[in-house]
Amino acid sequence: MIVTDGSPVSIVATDADDQPTRTPELEALYRGFESELLVPLWTEIGDLMPPSPRSKALPHLWRWQALLPMAERAGELVPVGRGGERRAIALANPGLGGRPFATPTLWAAIQYLNPGEDAPVHRHTQNAFRFVVEGEGVWTVVDGDPVAMRRGDFLPQAGWHWHGHHNVTDRPMAWIDGLDIPFQHFAESTFFEFGPDEVETREAPERSRSERLWGHPGLRPLTHLRPTPATPLLAYRWEHTDRALTEQLALEAEGHGATVEPGHAAVRYTNPTTGDDVMPTLRAEFHRLAPGTETAAAREVGSSVFQVFDGTGRVTVGERSWSVERGDLFVVPSWQPLTLTTENGLDLFRFSDTPIFERLYQHRAQNDRQENPR
Repeated sequence: MIVTDGSPVSIVATDADDQPTRTPELEALYRGFESELLVPLWTEIGDLMPPSPRSKALPHLWRWQALLPMAERAGELVPVGRGGERRAIALANPGLGGRPFATPTLWAAIQYLNPGEDAPVHRHTQNAFRFVVEGEGVWTVVDGDPVAMRRGDFLPQAGWHWHGHHNVTDRPMAWIDGLDIPFQHFAESTFFEFGPDEVETREAPERSRSERLWGHPGLRPLTHLRPTPATPLLAYRWEHTDRALTEQLALEAEGHGATVEPGHAAVRYTNPTTGDDVMPTLRAEFHRLAPGTETAAAREVGSSVFQVFDGTGRVTVGERSWSVERGDLFVVPSWQPLTLTTENGLDLFRFSDTPIFERLYQHRAQNDRQENPR
């Protein structure tokens, strides 16, 4: 018998109908495979090549009413500075073995900054964003450009740009961070670099330089005509998002085709230089359900994280179902059906890894109105 102590490979012969007859000779062959670090496809194909995606991530809900008090307590106990860098508390999907990952490709965390604090400057290859569900008073400073953060604002942060945060008010503030950390960690492509301990400027302008240059709908500066891989616009303001959603539902009420399904308005944040997603690995959207709306069950390849911005409703992901309210976060794993219902209206921020799968030509989506995935 071949000794295989210490091999990370373990192959078990079974009596299953689709497996070879279990014999001493087969067992010896498997021990040889183990010693040479080989794995036969016929014992693994069911897991490696299932009929449809089987995510290790599980549908799960995190309650804002539980998250925020713990973030506040962390603000009392945990300093912000080198080492931790950010007072960020990540969502850990119960199906991913305790890793700080919301899904196999997406990171989501609540970040908390006390009055007068700086979150030190750094940069990393991970693409990131901030979304504000409540509060104001923090400025994120990106390559020296101070950007105000307020309720409803979406603030993208493409990889490898210097950025830090500072709170200029006498009140703490919390928001959610979204990044592609798990994807880049799995791909082993990550770089990280420290910057100054404090942000470059204490300015707190109403509009950042990026908004003054890029924040004009349908208008593009002639000095910046080349496409960029990520959006140069650093803030997508709530008043514009809110107006777009309101007008979609108003147009629907007037009999015009403006919504993705009855009572369901939605917008996607885009890169003004290309019209594509704001970042190569992350898609961000905002969805509004009018009172009395129920969406068709929909599923797609890739995972997503939602945060309830306002209103109440019921969310069903696979076999899990929850009542949700402002601030709650939930995960939709790959190819799990999602249905949303509301009696009084529901606003939802969503981010996903869809651009990755579209670029790999592996994206599929399906809902109850379709017979086959596309």
